Amino acid sequence: MEVADERLARHGVRLLLKRDDLAHPLLPGNKFRKLNPNLAAAVAAGHDTLLTFGGAYSNHLRATAAAGRLLGLRTVGVVRGDELAGRPLNDSLAGAAADGMRLHFLDRAAYRRKTEPGVLAPLLERYGPAHVVPEGGSDPAAVRGCAELGREIGAAADVVAVACGTGGTLAGLAAGLPPPARAVGIAVLRGGFLAGEVLRLQGDAFGGRRGDWRVEDRFHGGGFARTTPALDAFADDFAARHREALEGRDLERVYVAKALHAVFRLAGEGAFTPGTRVAAVITG
Repeated sequence: MEVADERLARHGVRLLLKRDDLAHPLLPGNKFRKLNPNLAAAVAAGHDTLLTFGGAYSNHLRATAAAGRLLGLRTVGVVRGDELAGRPLNDSLAGAAADGMRLHFLDRAAYRRKTEPGVLAPLLERYGPAHVVPEGGSDPAAVRGCAELGREIGAAADVVAVACGTGGTLAGLAAGLPPPARAVGIAVLRGGFLAGEVLRLQGDAFGGRRGDWRVEDRFHGGGFARTTPALDAFADDFAARHREALEGRDLERVYVAKALHAVFRLAGEGAFTPGTRVAAVITG
């Protein structure tokens, strides 16, 4: 849907919102697109357990827990940071636990090596055979699932902006967009590593780079789940201005607010030629 905003209009930019958060009531947007092929593979292989990874505010962990409950699968969430084990659960982890997910808190050094046999094997030994879903759900099957997002947007937009954690959604979205449309990924983590990850994921999924895309690393607000006064003010203001388009919901801060804030900042910098239609993906 298109939303009118004079702050963009003065730069000749039109804004559209792709409400991917409405794809499923419990598995919003990119989580549904990324988890669906992994769930099918787990069931086809006869697994009754999903084991996956994420940070304390991971939407992926919560979506995996909900999917497991809906399908009758056990779920195990390996959480970054063993210092969290003795603390009250935040809303994201509490929601995952309420859906039956077993939470395993792993120290940060080990978490960085989570895919290595020395770390993964003890987890599988403890929790039993499982279908392992990577952090953020980003694997070749998930990337191919996200290509449908680009095909759905099609020729409706010239530029598509999406927030990125692990890069899987951007990798698939860019591959599915028809030329000359291009995709911009807004990194929500610090580090400048995301472009390399997107390229790796596209190589694994499609055999090489696909589509016209780039990553913006300037709008993470200090890192994952972190914010700034300017970002908070923008999110509050956007939600107030466009309450109808958001159906009265707040603007999600970890991903979506950063992506939209980046769009407005980029427009102010002259990154979009007058007449550009920018679609921002509301991932939930």
